[in-house]
Amino acid sequence: MAESLICSGADCGKPITGSLKCPNCLKSGVSSSFCSKDCFKRNWKLHKSIHPVADKDTYDPFPTYAYTGDLRAQYPLTPRAEVDASVGLPDYARDGQPRSEQKLDRTNKIEILTKDEIEIMKNVSMLGREVLDAGAAAVKPGITTEEIDAIVHKACMDRGAYPSPLNYYNFPKSVCTSVNEVICHGIPDKRPLVDGDIVNLDISIYKDGYHSDLNETYYVGDKAKCNPDLVRLVETTRECLDLAIKTVKPGLLFRQLGDTIEKHAKANNCAVVRTYCGHGINSNFHCAPNVPHYARNKAVGIAKAGMTFTIEPMLTLGSYKDKMWPDNWTAVTVDGSASAQFEHLLLVTETGCEVITARKATSPGGPVPRI
Repeated sequence: MAESLICSGADCGKPITGSLKCPNCLKSGVSSSFCSKDCFKRNWKLHKSIHPVADKDTYDPFPTYAYTGDLRAQYPLTPRAEVDASVGLPDYARDGQPRSEQKLDRTNKIEILTKDEIEIMKNVSMLGREVLDAGAAAVKPGITTEEIDAIVHKACMDRGAYPSPLNYYNFPKSVCTSVNEVICHGIPDKRPLVDGDIVNLDISIYKDGYHSDLNETYYVGDKAKCNPDLVRLVETTRECLDLAIKTVKPGLLFRQLGDTIEKHAKANNCAVVRTYCGHGINSNFHCAPNVPHYARNKAVGIAKAGMTFTIEPMLTLGSYKDKMWPDNWTAVTVDGSASAQFEHLLLVTETGCEVITARKATSPGGPVPRI
């Protein structure tokens, strides 16, 4: 593994030109480098969270925060994982800013891929499925989400792929792990998974200039599979995605997908999160079209052959409203109710669509009977 070439400052990520290292990290055998003394001082409060804490292994970094459910953040976090020197980097890998994506914010143009570009997307999506399956195979009571993150990161390196979440707007990890009331963007930490949890693994990878994106929610142990409400939530969310996929073909209005999803969600007494949506994806991690999952939305665009985008409904057992943890990433249900999500990446064809992140016969997880 090559030593990281980017600053360890949580709000920085600039290329390193000097050799300023955190002395406390060095004592622990960890190499954390900073671009300047000012950057080190500015980020000290957050950076010190990776240091061992006296007399206990973990701590809550937000002790005064009014959590909505039972879940608590458990720090310290390990330092940002290093990326092999041979792996191609997206434009935000060094400083956290996806500039090519930001330029597209000014337009709603939806890209139509060439035959060669489609083949790259299919290959990257196949690798993304392999990475997700590697992470999912490790889901069991007792494992921490940070340990799953390490598995995912290694699976990416083994395939010469960059984990797309890593340093995207300074996200600190290689996968999003969303447990119980976490809707999306959960940061892997030291909390062990517990029998009865549900956990979503959201995998995105970048290789050969293109991204792939997919996720699934998994039952942890046997207790969750015996909880009728959790099973109703998880299986309804899975079904919502499947039903929406069946409607995709040239001429589909992207706003219609939300009608299909919310109809099935409401029929099963679940609510649809409105803050987050599916999206276009290709050489950019996120781009047009936006794909809301709730009914009567105002999404712009019509599906055409050659387009690639995700559908990724997020459902809850309670309110559709969300709240953000102080880490500015972890989105949770406002009432602490459980949330589930499933995501596939689709290629629009001349007659319908192809699920290019489809499950394999050997993929862990999968539907369970309703109770």
